[in-house]
Amino acid sequence: MPAYSALSHLECSRTGSRHDPDVIQGTSPAGAPLLARYDVERVRATVTKEEIAARPASLWRYHEMLPVRSERNVVSLGEGMTPLLDLPRYGAALGVPALRMKDESLIPSGSFKARGAAVGVSRAAELGVTGIAMPTNGNAGAAWSLYAARAGMRSLVAMPTDAPEITRTECVVSGAELYLVDGLIGDAGRLVAAAVAERTGYQEISTLKEPYRIEGKKTMGYEIVEQLGWRMPDVILYPTGGGVGIIGIHKALLELRELGWIDGDLPRLVAVQATGCAPIVEAYERGARESEPFPDARTVAFGITVPKALGDFLVLDAVRETGGTAIAVTDEDLLAAQAALARVEGAFICPEGAACFAAVEQLRASGWLRGDEEVVVLNTGAGLKYPETVPVDVPTLPVDGRIPDLPESA
Repeated sequence: MPAYSALSHLECSRTGSRHDPDVIQGTSPAGAPLLARYDVERVRATVTKEEIAARPASLWRYHEMLPVRSERNVVSLGEGMTPLLDLPRYGAALGVPALRMKDESLIPSGSFKARGAAVGVSRAAELGVTGIAMPTNGNAGAAWSLYAARAGMRSLVAMPTDAPEITRTECVVSGAELYLVDGLIGDAGRLVAAAVAERTGYQEISTLKEPYRIEGKKTMGYEIVEQLGWRMPDVILYPTGGGVGIIGIHKALLELRELGWIDGDLPRLVAVQATGCAPIVEAYERGARESEPFPDARTVAFGITVPKALGDFLVLDAVRETGGTAIAVTDEDLLAAQAALARVEGAFICPEGAACFAAVEQLRASGWLRGDEEVVVLNTGAGLKYPETVPVDVPTLPVDGRIPDLPESA
């Protein structure tokens, strides 16, 4: 019987050097993210698309191309196989009739971060880690805290004071050791790194500073292709902060092509940021390989408030290699898109996901999108986690009052 995972080795994303996957690893000696590599030939010879489709509907259906060596070490809360929804009325309004949304709001913890946490925690526990530590803009800390609790592992989380309040609650209820920092995610990261250096058994699992979060995130790409009948859309838009999601989707598409399960040109990948924090967009427009730290970063889409991403060069590679682009939208425009999608399609999404819909509108208006493409937008979390993005100003009626007549313009 084939092994549960076909994990072969880890590879430096800058130099290509090989590293042992069966010891605890951070970044490469070059300070770059390590990428998991697999014995693709073995998987291609022993697994079929039909076999995958018959497996339980979770991200672990792709276990040969995930890093956990033994099924008994899988830590799961049922993550994966989120809906790929048609948006006919909203798409028609934008001039993109074939518009779809991959809706990560229905995943455990209410955000796509659960994918990275499930695989990252499973592999960390398998390698003997007893505590995880991380800085976060909110949702990642919430997800990793919950999965750490599921694994019987300790967790240490530091997040900016401006992070969504519900994510603090998720950390606290799961027993995490939580600290708030009067600064940005980079400031939280420095505190976490110092703490881990003084603790035994803890691993720092900051974005792309361990190899396996990306492996969980890449399953979004596997699922999109499978849900479309083992074919690719024309365009995929992704809200980009640390960039793990778009890097992971690009990695998944390349692996699927190597497996022989898809062929042809890859979808054009679009990195979406907010104008209040757009280092990737600025680097893309300059033709640079890496970004510069973005000054005074601030946006209501708090999950993408990352002034300088460790994997920025990988995001830019993914965009350029697929003929994609990088675009920034204003907070005003993304909040308008959030409200419009809820009114037209009944989907209350997070502001980061809404940024992508604002980007679709702008790309269609500019002609970058012709309108005949099949476009998939990633909504990375539930709007319910960001109640502050929707002001509620409605009348209060007396108990003996009456509801007014419907306005003629309604």
